[in-house]
Amino acid sequence: MQKKPNNRLKLIHILILCVFSIFLNSGAKSQNTKHNYIHLETFDELQQFLSYQGDNFHLISAHRGGPENNMPENCIATFENTANHTPSILEVDPRYTKDSVVILLHDSSLERTTTGRGKVSDFTFDELSRLKLKDLNGNVADYGIPTLNEALQWAKGKAILLLDKKDVSIEKRLEIVEKNNAEAYTIISAYSFKDAKTCYNLNKNIMIQVFIGSPEKVLEFDNTEIPWSNIIAFVGHQQPEKKEVIDMIHKRGAICIMGTSRNLDLLISNGEVKDIESLKKDYEDLLKLGIDALETDIPVQLSKILTLTTEESTKHKYLH
Repeated sequence: MQKKPNNRLKLIHILILCVFSIFLNSGAKSQNTKHNYIHLETFDELQQFLSYQGDNFHLISAHRGGPENNMPENCIATFENTANHTPSILEVDPRYTKDSVVILLHDSSLERTTTGRGKVSDFTFDELSRLKLKDLNGNVADYGIPTLNEALQWAKGKAILLLDKKDVSIEKRLEIVEKNNAEAYTIISAYSFKDAKTCYNLNKNIMIQVFIGSPEKVLEFDNTEIPWSNIIAFVGHQQPEKKEVIDMIHKRGAICIMGTSRNLDLLISNGEVKDIESLKKDYEDLLKLGIDALETDIPVQLSKILTLTTEESTKHKYLH
């Protein structure tokens, strides 16, 4: 007598095949996702990665994380998007809530970048966590306001975070970095040599961005007793008047970073120039001048037109 088919067994087989198919498709999708991570495990590696070695190694520093359409500024999803296109320093903006939680938000008020209204400092983190972020065009995205802790946890093995000041002291920013054991992939911005000295005296294993825009400032920094191996030098938002300052900084083993967010980038973001390719030479001329890192509002677009590094660079081993 012929046995009747076991319908339950058939159903189990079908379910197994479906799950297996989903797993394979998911794996294929993740393999096709491109990441440009900077993988650093120690402070010594960060120092080496950010030192000047004269090997034509250049970096992009994504201002406010590199916002785009549907990708708000100071948002972890935006950091991931930037990292999908280019190895990056991600410049972010720590700010206090009413109950002293350090979040990432550029403005002191909520209207431009979130669905809220009023001053950030008037709301607790619990209240702010109910808001959504907006992109550059004011479109509401399905992302909330991140804390600095969350950003530091995300960045490990992926990117370098550059912590701007806003209303959070250099001591507090350093404290949060230390609690997250994030010295291997964090730079703290100092707006004065005094703040830089405070930060270095508290922790010798920290990279600091210092504003050094002239030969005189280079010589002044020499007297701070902070090793040049602990700093990157921000030379300004315009090409330095004297190339000498770049050469002096390089001679001391440090790299130079310059902002293009207030000049060249504006030609693109304001629509004055439609095709970024037409500005390629302008950006390349800055690199040829000796600028090692460009702080930009358009990191994804720049990554498509600039050759930032080659496999011959000793620093290439840190890129994944």
